[in-house]
Amino acid sequence: MSLRVRVIASPGFATGFRLAGFAVDEVSTAREAFDRFVAAGAQADLGILLVEQRLLDTLPTAVRRDAERRPVPVLVPIPSPAWAGQKDDAENFILELLRRTIGYRVRLQ
Repeated sequence: MSLRVRVIASPGFATGFRLAGFAVDEVSTAREAFDRFVAAGAQADLGILLVEQRLLDTLPTAVRRDAERRPVPVLVPIPSPAWAGQKDDAENFILELLRRTIGYRVRLQ
């Protein structure tokens, strides 16, 4: 039996996983996250469930505890991106990626 990997993440975070070839459930609200989480847990062929930490934190404690106790799917929290309040760090990160990719520094305005 082959087990699949599924991701539950916010729209901005989901894109990278989709580009990597993962099956992704994009959710925008805590209710959507809850619904997708419960539905994913009921899938017999699901081996690993990656969930954005911010969304996982919105789930009821009992639901989360139940999922953590089950052997399959393995619940893997993914740290949410945290660029808020770190604008300079985000810009420096992007500039460094551009410099390595194209070979010279770019100035953002």
